[in-house]
Amino acid sequence: MKKFEFKVLKKNKFARRGLIETHRGKIETPVFMPVGTQATVKACTIDDIKKTGSQIILSNTYHLMIRPGVKRIEDAGGLHKFMNCDLPILTDSGGFQVMSLSKLNKIDKEKGAIFNSHIDGKKFYLSPEESIKIQLGLNSDIVMVMDECPKKTNDYQTIDKSMNLSLYWAERSKKAFGYNPHKALFGIVQGGLFKDLRQKSLKGLLEIGFDGYALGGLAVGETQDEMFTVLDDIKEHLPDDKPHYLMGVGTPNDILGAVKRGVDMFDCVLPTRSGRTGLAFTWQGRVNIKNNKYQNDNTPLDPECKNLNLNKYSKNYLNHLFNTNEILGSMLLTLHNINFYQELMRSIRENIQNDTFDTFHDKYIDKL
Repeated sequence: MKKFEFKVLKKNKFARRGLIETHRGKIETPVFMPVGTQATVKACTIDDIKKTGSQIILSNTYHLMIRPGVKRIEDAGGLHKFMNCDLPILTDSGGFQVMSLSKLNKIDKEKGAIFNSHIDGKKFYLSPEESIKIQLGLNSDIVMVMDECPKKTNDYQTIDKSMNLSLYWAERSKKAFGYNPHKALFGIVQGGLFKDLRQKSLKGLLEIGFDGYALGGLAVGETQDEMFTVLDDIKEHLPDDKPHYLMGVGTPNDILGAVKRGVDMFDCVLPTRSGRTGLAFTWQGRVNIKNNKYQNDNTPLDPECKNLNLNKYSKNYLNHLFNTNEILGSMLLTLHNINFYQELMRSIRENIQNDTFDTFHDKYIDKL
């Protein structure tokens, strides 16, 4: 079995083109991971996801522990067999969902997160050790440490306390993970919008030692400028020989700006969720396909798209599908958006390789 490895192949200032190697396949970076929250990328088959050029997907510890439960997935042979996916899978720790979804939650330093399911109110305990145990039971390829993801606040003391708790849980997560060269464990940098806390968090994680470093606690209501400031403050301190992952981000121009600041990995529900509600991402900008102006537009969303016959469907037809609540509309637009995101990532990688990324960034940062 191939060991987990990462190497930088080309740098263009802080933007990096790299390669992650796992025993389930290679992942070219910068990479976008479609989100398969509940062991499915909504409205898409795995075969279609692969045809878009997606190289890794993300699934969610919180949701899978609640439904269908880890034992059921373990008994099926792990998450890959359960969902018929031979791509590498990254699982998040569940910390963000505890904050954002659970009906009631309480944080205990030793016990972890104590919360009630958003589905039926059932009480759960999610400690760092339990989060790692669940992720290993799912047999994911990249495992995330348990962290506390606080809501956005300008209260320094609140963020400081939360960051220190996340560091403590990161250390416990590392011990629970043990040694497994065929999987990766990523630490998560917290610290809100405070430069000193972000750097303190990263320093503590580097001392523990991880296979990759994620930036958490963003995409929680801050502005894009605030997010880019956080990245600017920490980009010089992230280790060159490890992948950098910005969690839960984002829009196409979020991604462009973050790549410019040294980020290698992204995930977000935006392309799939938007696709299900009629919003398409294109190289010319966003298209709300439900708008009446598309009722007689017989051109495709992207005439240049050669993949999956997506250019065979007119805006007129897609408008009809959405305005009659036909499921096919959600399927086609979701696939279009994932395909566009993967086109964007390929273009980013090519431009880094050709030393033209700054020009590409400036051309599209506002357009997208």
